[in-house]
Formats: sequence, structure tokens, C-alpha cells
Amino acid sequence: MTKSDMKKLIQAQFIVLLAGTLFAWANFASELAKWLQKGNCAAGCSAGAANPFLSPCFGGAVFFTIAFVLSILMKKKIK
Repeated sequence: MTKSDMKKLIQAQFIVLLAGTLFAWANFASELAKWLQKGNCAAGCSAGAANPFLSPCFGGAVFFTIAFVLSILMKKKIK
């Protein structure tokens, strides 16, 4: 794999992780807003969790963010 191919692959990874991170945090923000208004997690991805910070939405958002930060570091390193 050439350096140019690696740059393209890392760029594609960066875009996918950016989109995933934004989507995950938007879902969590929606879940949090509904929880703050109603006091329960009745919306989409929390599956009845008593607290949105214990929901899969929050865990996914955190892990997507970690992967995105690692992608940024890789992108800087490959330049």
C-alpha cells in the first residue's frame, strides 16, 4: 500500500468517524433532553434506562469520540 493510498484510507476513516460521532452525540443529546423534560428515558436507544448516561447512546458516543480522536492523530502523523 502506497503512502497516497494510506492517506485516502485515513481520510475515508476520518469522514466515517466524524459522521458517526456527530450522529451518536445528536442521539444522546436528544435522549438527554427528553430525560430532563420527562424524568425518564422513554425514547429510542436507551431501552428503558433510568439515566441517559447509562444508556448505549452515551457509551457509543464516547467510543466514537475516542476513535475519532485517534483518527485525527493518525491523520496528523501521516502528513
